[in-house]
Amino acid sequence: MRVLLILLLSALLAACSGAKAPQAATPGPDRLVRLADAEIRGLDPQVYSDLASLRVAADQFEGLTRFNVFGMAVTGLARDWKVSPDGLTWRFILRPGLRFSDGTPNTAAIRSVEADGDAAVVVRLAAPFPQLPALLAHPAMAALPLHRAGQGAADWTAERPLVTSGPYRTRDWRLNDRLVLERNPNWHRGRAPIGTVIWKPVDDPLAGMRLFLAGEADISGDYPQSRHDWLKQQRPSAVRTGDYLGSYYFTMNTRNPPFDDVRVRRALGMAADREWLARALLPMGNAPAYGLVPPALYVGLPVRPDWASLSLKRRQAEAKRLLAAAGYGPARPLRFEIRINSSAEHRRMAVALAAMWKPLGVEASVLNSEPALHFAAMRRGDFQMARSGWIADLPAPENFLAVHRSDAGEVNYSGFADPSYDALLDRAMAEPDPARRMTAMRAAEARLLDAMPVIPLWFYRSGALVAPRVRGWIDNPGNIHPSAALSLAPAPAIAARGK
Repeated sequence: MRVLLILLLSALLAACSGAKAPQAATPGPDRLVRLADAEIRGLDPQVYSDLASLRVAADQFEGLTRFNVFGMAVTGLARDWKVSPDGLTWRFILRPGLRFSDGTPNTAAIRSVEADGDAAVVVRLAAPFPQLPALLAHPAMAALPLHRAGQGAADWTAERPLVTSGPYRTRDWRLNDRLVLERNPNWHRGRAPIGTVIWKPVDDPLAGMRLFLAGEADISGDYPQSRHDWLKQQRPSAVRTGDYLGSYYFTMNTRNPPFDDVRVRRALGMAADREWLARALLPMGNAPAYGLVPPALYVGLPVRPDWASLSLKRRQAEAKRLLAAAGYGPARPLRFEIRINSSAEHRRMAVALAAMWKPLGVEASVLNSEPALHFAAMRRGDFQMARSGWIADLPAPENFLAVHRSDAGEVNYSGFADPSYDALLDRAMAEPDPARRMTAMRAAEARLLDAMPVIPLWFYRSGALVAPRVRGWIDNPGNIHPSAALSLAPAPAIAARGK
């Protein structure tokens, strides 16, 4: 996803320490323990784009804007901003007296856009982009300590404490064990509410759930969906769920038969019983998806193909007709392989889809592989159908739609290429008026869904376990929860059992 983020910005703008770890690594009166879903790969947000590393980076580095507790972009190093009527020029007024955590004035680090003296930064765009504040709040756009990084050191991120621009700084890091953050004494907003934040890597959601229930962590950012109902009964005050800016779908390789035929793609998309999948396989209440852009980005009104309003029986009949017109039937069954990455959830989805398509005379097998192999194969185009999806980098429809452009590169897994779709998306991205821009985005998505290079199935929901003593946690579509927005009440870390 970071590849797309950098491509969007370009278009718009024409390790660890060997120090001794602290003994206390459990929740304490002024100590928050958070579980990351994987090992933190590095501390430079311009180098490492995995989710675990970016969440830690968001605690340490701040740009012109930052995300608040509601997941919305607000003023960061800038105290205000103004936009020209055409939406092309943004002027950010900097806060006075900005400093990095080591006390060095923080001005040079943000001159890479265009400085207007030491008090303002001007961003000039080639096309309107209303979500620029959200883009600038991304850790990859934050102010970095160039006075340290540019001194020829082998790795400026190895310094302890780490020099940062946000509310926290790394005090200690033990690989595969913990990363310890302490307050940045020079943060422009003063002292962060919590003195110490510890991130622990736990790549198994079940193991993370058990650590949380044992009182070894305050926050587990994930848990197995299969345990959702049990958790709601046993720890009702700890379970936090909410709509998430993400869509789950299966991608078809449109470069080769059988999925170079739009009739085949439409048939399979029509015959998928999304309501059953959401009801039977997704206990967290995920909404069925007929489009790619989550409802939250369209004021609750997602784009749906015309056939989505038909009954499943009528859709299946039309799917059978389309397959027959494409030359498939009892004498020539449609056969293909569904590639998935290792996950019981993905396997259940693939097996369920294969069963739904079987009455149409479709014979679909399932191939399982490790995530790295899975996505490498997709980038090479070495698949027929494959499990995919998109989690938003930015709260904008184009973030979901741009990956399907003909010029999107290897992130366009399906190889879909439609000049008409590209033109519709270009027109939408050039529109400065918010209402007309949304209408144009919907038109582009409708064109994409008509061609159906992917089969949308459901929209994501976030799921987390949060100890009752943690205050300030607000479920939001971006699933953004900065540590500096949280505080601790004097209560045990472990959540109370249900009655």
